[in-house]
Amino acid sequence: MASIGTPQPTLPVSNGIAPAKSAASGAGTPATASHRSAAAASRPTVAVVAKFATYATALTGIYLSVGFLFYYAAHEKLFVNNGTMPAALQKLFAGSFFASVPGDNTAWLLLGLLEAAVVVLLAVSLIRGEFLPSRRKPILLAGLGVSLLAFGVMGLANDMVGNDATVIELFTYFGVTVVVMFLVRQMSPYRPMSWLAGEADE
Repeated sequence: MASIGTPQPTLPVSNGIAPAKSAASGAGTPATASHRSAAAASRPTVAVVAKFATYATALTGIYLSVGFLFYYAAHEKLFVNNGTMPAALQKLFAGSFFASVPGDNTAWLLLGLLEAAVVVLLAVSLIRGEFLPSRRKPILLAGLGVSLLAFGVMGLANDMVGNDATVIELFTYFGVTVVVMFLVRQMSPYRPMSWLAGEADE
């Protein structure tokens, strides 16, 4: 009877079974939360997508508009006309400086080659990967610079024969190309892309 009332020895809690279970059950919670946070942080935000999309569309527009403008102009002069100035233009430039030096057909051929040089430079720019945000764009800028020369030559020729409407049109092309060159110099890597998405500079 005395043994009935004797306090029974309790098991030591140092075996750690219950604490280990609680630790194990809660151990995955911080890791899972941090993993989810890292995954959410790795997703592109709207601002990042907007920056790259605006950069890509703007640069694509430059390559397409300038490249094909000069491609079709050069193709007409060098392949369709075979370097021979059309009769209507020969009549227009009759008696002008270009009609004698270097001559109608030679001037037409040289202008076609100048326009083709723009196309070649833009193609080289693409091959060099200058469309990438991390790459500088000297060849693209050189192509745009040659296009300014082409517009200047055509404007001078039309000035000589008093073709004012065409001169104004060519001067407009000249000015727009200057704006395009300025835009290229404001794009990555020369300047952060954040401003393209309407944000402050990074």
